[in-house]
Amino acid sequence: MRHPNFVIFYVKDPGVSTTFYSRLLGSDPVEASSTFVMFALESGIMFGLWIRSEVVPSVQSPPGAAELAITLKGRAEVESAFEDWRAAGVEVALEPTRLDFGYGFAIRDPDGHIIRVFDPSPAVA
Repeated sequence: MRHPNFVIFYVKDPGVSTTFYSRLLGSDPVEASSTFVMFALESGIMFGLWIRSEVVPSVQSPPGAAELAITLKGRAEVESAFEDWRAAGVEVALEPTRLDFGYGFAIRDPDGHIIRVFDPSPAVA
């Protein structure tokens, strides 16, 4: 079976998105051009940012129609990440809260994509 190993967000400005994700992920891209940027995530997944106007076939979804999820361990890690990113001025889409799948929060990137950070532990109150 073949398993997905690459996620791509379509973005308006790869430079702006690169700055945002470099800060958010704490790493620099492994590849960068004027139309495409790629990060190698610790999980082994490759994360790309492709300029929306150059995607072939053309994009049909509205900007911000995708979500990137990051799991952490424990409520304290979730709250620490939230405070760090809020202090950095990111747009908060959802304050830390308990949802069906765990305790977490959500922010938005410059194109409106959601980055959801959560702890999936059922014991997290």
